[in-house]
Amino acid sequence: MKALLVGEYQQGQLLDSTYELLGFAAGNGIDASLFLIGSETQLPAWSGTLYLADVASCGEYNPDLHKELILAAVVKSQADCVVFLHSSYGWDLAPRVAAALSAGQVSEVVAVVDGGFEVGCCNAKMRRTVQPTTPIIVLTIQAGAFPAVIPEGIPQVEPLAVAANSAQFEFIGYEPAEAKGVDLTRAEVIVSAGRGVGKKDNVPVIAALAKALGGELGASRPVVDAGWVEHSHQVGTTGQSVAPKLYVACGISGAIQHLAGMKKSDFIVAINKDKEAPINEVADVLIVADVMQFVPAFTARLAK
Repeated sequence: MKALLVGEYQQGQLLDSTYELLGFAAGNGIDASLFLIGSETQLPAWSGTLYLADVASCGEYNPDLHKELILAAVVKSQADCVVFLHSSYGWDLAPRVAAALSAGQVSEVVAVVDGGFEVGCCNAKMRRTVQPTTPIIVLTIQAGAFPAVIPEGIPQVEPLAVAANSAQFEFIGYEPAEAKGVDLTRAEVIVSAGRGVGKKDNVPVIAALAKALGGELGASRPVVDAGWVEHSHQVGTTGQSVAPKLYVACGISGAIQHLAGMKKSDFIVAINKDKEAPINEVADVLIVADVMQFVPAFTARLAK
């Protein structure tokens, strides 16, 4: 497989998530080249071929023009796979590129298994493996699913010519979403409730631990989807991405979407009766116990 990886550049900076694309390629033995609309002052550490278009001429958001530049890079690289991050940029461009190439698209890839692409299904409770049958395929990879790889080297830059900009709109800038409810990004301590707490009536037990630690209550997506906790408390790629000094995961198995939203925490404690749960791979301390037995006892001890 020859892949064209589509990096991201935003507000004058190369996004660190671009290196997750390199991790995807390196971890799966993929012959890759990189595409970027950015600046020569912000080149990635990458010794391979980089198809570069100047952001000053192309703009950070111009889907019609960006699509044409990616298609030109596909021809130059002879790629049979185009890989985006599953981000707002990737959501917008991937289907445009797939339609132009008559290519099959697979979204939110979390693993490569026997040549197929593993994606979540049933509200991320299960996974399935799919394989497009078109000569060229388009993928978006889930944030956090593949470890970032920062190789050494200087890229071999191949400039891409800029076509005339015929866009019917002008990109003005970025506007942060209006904060609603609790802002977990500012919390130094977060204690999150997962499906393992059992029922809605048990959530106050987790909230009491958060209060005892001087922190905020967080939650996994299944807890929010069940209506146990408001969405403003959700941690993960569809909630808030956080990096507190202490993150305590209570009864959270560790779906990739959740891990991507909290794995940058300074110190992670996981309380789970399943010692094989995926969250244990990122935890600094694992407490193998029933959440509803351990947490009340721990909170009472803190109160003393």
